[in-house]
Amino acid sequence: MNATISPADYWSSVVVAAIGCIVLCTAARRHPGRWTVLVARIIGLLLAADAVSYTVALVVQGTWSPKTSLPLALCDMGVVVAAVACWWRIALLVEITYFWGLAGTLQGIITPDLNVGFPHLVFFQYVVGHLCIVLAALFLVVGMRIEPRPGAVPRVFGITVGYTAVVGLVDALTGADYMFLREPPGEWTLLRLLGPWPWYLLSATVVALALFTLLDAPFWPGRRRAAERAGPESRAPTGGASARAEATSAPSVVVDGPAVADRKPSP
Repeated sequence: MNATISPADYWSSVVVAAIGCIVLCTAARRHPGRWTVLVARIIGLLLAADAVSYTVALVVQGTWSPKTSLPLALCDMGVVVAAVACWWRIALLVEITYFWGLAGTLQGIITPDLNVGFPHLVFFQYVVGHLCIVLAALFLVVGMRIEPRPGAVPRVFGITVGYTAVVGLVDALTGADYMFLREPPGEWTLLRLLGPWPWYLLSATVVALALFTLLDAPFWPGRRRAAERAGPESRAPTGGASARAEATSAPSVVVDGPAVADRKPSP
């Protein structure tokens, strides 16, 4: 954060958001219901408004540029992904929001790259965008219990590597430096701890995989218990006319990811 900007407004916003996140996640776990869908969509609308206002403001000011204004930074794309995940709660997008939000965006909250203060529009855009991504990640996964599925770490890691390659191509074609792939950031960030450019790109890749694995670890016991419960069922005898009749009498339903607590399809 720019040294001329008082951190009081910023960190007070972070504290308020943290308290709100704890309250919402706790309420969603203890009292699940359709209200959680409404809250998730409100968070999604805040994220969508943040993304739109950022682009519109740059166009109105005449400062939009393909070198600096495309929503290609991981936090910028995370805003879009989290907004869609909150609205439709698609399992893959929830997973990306969770891992990107807590492994990446959280770093942007701890070491903010912000050179304006309250009540500047950019201040609100930065605060709302970053805090709502983390809020979305925790509310969807912790509050609504839409947990990452088995294989989430390699799946999201592969998507992240592929996305980084696309951004690198855009950087090469436009001369931009999205995701700091061509030059280190001007402000101090945690990347400075990972070595000089370009070596911090390799270090960041290793750290990202380690953080993804760490974030996935709390769900391992639940998956293990689910596998143990499914074990006896998978070994149940399948022969005999009665067993075959039961197997064919009930339809099979496949659900992509955990359902919301009320078990009813969202509109």
